[in-house]
Amino acid sequence: MATTARDVMTTHFRTLRPEMTIHQAVGAFEAASAEAGVPVFGMVVVDEDDHLVGMLSMYDILLLLRPKHIHLWGELREIDTTGLVTETVRRTKTVQVGDIMTTDVVTVPPDTHVFKVLDIMISRHIRRIPVVEEDRMLGMALISRVFRVLCLRMVDSE
Repeated sequence: MATTARDVMTTHFRTLRPEMTIHQAVGAFEAASAEAGVPVFGMVVVDEDDHLVGMLSMYDILLLLRPKHIHLWGELREIDTTGLVTETVRRTKTVQVGDIMTTDVVTVPPDTHVFKVLDIMISRHIRRIPVVEEDRMLGMALISRVFRVLCLRMVDSE
């Protein structure tokens, strides 16, 4: 029996809306992490009709927080960083999810073979892929679940 995206996806996932602030999204990440019992580092963004419009990841948020000219810091002798973190965090209360989310989202249909899912994840450096059918999210294929399913197959074959 072939293992597909449907076999490795989770149907339990939270979503964000593009109009949410990054501050609210981080709160949603924390709530999802507490609920799941593991850190959640990425969430899908859906519109009012629950159509997938993007993804927001820890990486997207860190890019927002990273000071723009940090590459120069090694060359500067005196940098006053007082209040830098506070000011950066303040921005998260006004910037919206839709402003920084990834809109070019890689998705797979539910019948995609698990090795194709794995290949996409490895080659594109992606840890989660929405499983979509007819513009509707069915679930989320997570690299940790792909690994777990493949490990269980190896253990079961002994």
